[in-house]
Amino acid sequence: MGRGRLILFNFIGIIVVIALLAGGAYYYYQSTNYLKTDDAKVSADMIPVVATTSGKLVDWTAEEGDKVSKDDLLGKISDGKTTISVTAPDKGTIIKNQVRKNQIVQAGQTLAQTADMNHLYIVANIEETDIKDIEKGDKVTITVDGDPNSTFDGKVEEIGYATNSVFSLLPEQNSSGNYTKVTQKIPVKISIKDPSDKVLPGMNAEVKISK
Repeated sequence: MGRGRLILFNFIGIIVVIALLAGGAYYYYQSTNYLKTDDAKVSADMIPVVATTSGKLVDWTAEEGDKVSKDDLLGKISDGKTTISVTAPDKGTIIKNQVRKNQIVQAGQTLAQTADMNHLYIVANIEETDIKDIEKGDKVTITVDGDPNSTFDGKVEEIGYATNSVFSLLPEQNSSGNYTKVTQKIPVKISIKDPSDKVLPGMNAEVKISK
């Protein structure tokens, strides 16, 4: 092997070692100073529009995307004797319309769903072994799958007081005596500053929380 080729191979080897060391240092820095998870979703405070009586929906003007204020008239229900107004329960945006005019509805039925689109937030599910590293007020960097080219700032607003499994519809039962320990996750509410119009409730997100 020529001297020039040997020098080239040595140079390449040094570059590879430096790259590996740099990669290791970067990974160590990130894992030490940040907590990352892609188990997160965009959310918003939601309030349903509910029928207060049974009858025929003789009038219904609500459409998805409409912005409403508290007590705005959305429709009317007639039981054949009286007509009851259906109004918006609070300020928000109608994100789901579930009925149409002249439909028969029942008392307590959800007619539409509203959401406070002006105050979107992220709910991230953090493993119980990592929750000790998070505090209220910690800064967060957020990316949302629906707007992958944008990065948003946020901060930890609330840390849950129970794991998600506590509220499971079918909590795990251990009648066999065999137990497998499963790492539980705790919901963490994170604010999102100035989200774009592409960011919508239910979208997947990834968060990086400063420790």
